[in-house]
Amino acid sequence: MSRPPLHPDLVALAANALRGAGFAPEFPAEVETEAEREVALPTNLPDLRDLLWSSVDNTESRDLDQIEVAERLPDGDILLRVGIAEVDWRVGQNGVIDAHAAKNTSSLYTPGHVFPMLPEALSTTATSLLQDRDRVAMVISLRVNPDGTLQERSVTPALVHNYAKLSYDRIGPWLEGSAPVPEEVTAVDGLEAQLRLQNETLERFLALRLKQGALNFESVETVPITENGKIVGMRQVHKNRARLLIESFMVAVNTAVAEILHESGRASIQRIVRAPRRWEKIVEIAKSLGDTLPETPDPRALSAFLERRRTANPNGFTELSLTVVKLLGPGEYVLVKAGLGSEGHFGLAVGGYTHSTAPNRRYVDIVVQRLIKAFLTKTPEPYTPEALAALAAHCTERASMADKVERRLKKSAAAIFLQDRVGEIFDAVVTGAKNGKVYARLTDPPIEGRVTRNEHGLDVGDHIVVKLIKADPESGFIDFLHKD
Repeated sequence: MSRPPLHPDLVALAANALRGAGFAPEFPAEVETEAEREVALPTNLPDLRDLLWSSVDNTESRDLDQIEVAERLPDGDILLRVGIAEVDWRVGQNGVIDAHAAKNTSSLYTPGHVFPMLPEALSTTATSLLQDRDRVAMVISLRVNPDGTLQERSVTPALVHNYAKLSYDRIGPWLEGSAPVPEEVTAVDGLEAQLRLQNETLERFLALRLKQGALNFESVETVPITENGKIVGMRQVHKNRARLLIESFMVAVNTAVAEILHESGRASIQRIVRAPRRWEKIVEIAKSLGDTLPETPDPRALSAFLERRRTANPNGFTELSLTVVKLLGPGEYVLVKAGLGSEGHFGLAVGGYTHSTAPNRRYVDIVVQRLIKAFLTKTPEPYTPEALAALAAHCTERASMADKVERRLKKSAAAIFLQDRVGEIFDAVVTGAKNGKVYARLTDPPIEGRVTRNEHGLDVGDHIVVKLIKADPESGFIDFLHKD
């Protein structure tokens, strides 16, 4: 049964919300004109177009940022190459496209519509690594040992060619053994063996991440299904094997790029996640489950605890993952001065990490691309340390605001889905408790709202029963009564 429309114009509602948060949802005419200008591909680059590159992304995605190819070496190592869309060659620093991208700092994802950071003439065409097209990419080469460590890593711009655009939904079940080889894989000679080798590379990375203490969460995203401006349902997006493969490759690339920039002796931007401020609450949750954690933050201990809980209670692991993620706190971009290290990424258990793998969708990645190219060509640094610090702070603030707006609009969509269920009783888990406000996420459907009655004494991780008392599509407010 279809639901009532969220708004006479769902896109207009989203655009107004973004403007109110300081974003620019439309492109000025001069930006569109510059993006549509014909520019020939560079010709003086290494030619890697004969390698069997492929991409794995969402089915509907056209802004393709990465492609992958692996090669088994005689000594047992695997040479993994990841091509990242080279965007800087079409988005000149301080030009009109760059200025617009710097304002928003990312593509903005709202129910039923994406407001791209770059005009589609670039992000889904000229700088997208589309199937059957020659493109420019920054190619990161990683020599992966059997234990998952990197023996070598390097980066170079090159010409590439994507031979197959694949999707998470089709590749994931096959890699997990629950579906046959997809037709789009068998249609390309050698691609099945290529993807199996990439899957073997994933196994090496996962073993290393487990040894290092990287946190492995179970994520489930609730996404509204829209048709002609109406919310007609809610679907869950689970992390499958294909998503895990690309995620792990991107983590390896971002870590390698951070190390390359650090070793260059130049200033850079890194992405950090500090040790959790509410570690004592995580310790308390572990204790309530009959487990123990040290008094001081320890990613290896937390990783081991999460793996034990995944085994002991797989059905409840998603809720535990959500709770721990909330308690870890947000990431942020920071300036890392030449010769100095960063605070590292607690969740990934690495000392250096940046964002470099989504330049069509994220502005920091374009900045990092410029830093890499300046280092490779031994040209002056494109940004002063002061400018990098300002960019890091700006991108952190914009990312936080984008998250808030996107959550609010998703709540509006969720409120439509729930508005005819006011008065019903649901199981839920508390996902936030701060400044006197308590938030809970329903078990089914997995929608979050605020506990506005009988909320005192509740804390993150508590399992409760709630009554839906309000679902307002216009404001996005979803309110619960805690039935104690």
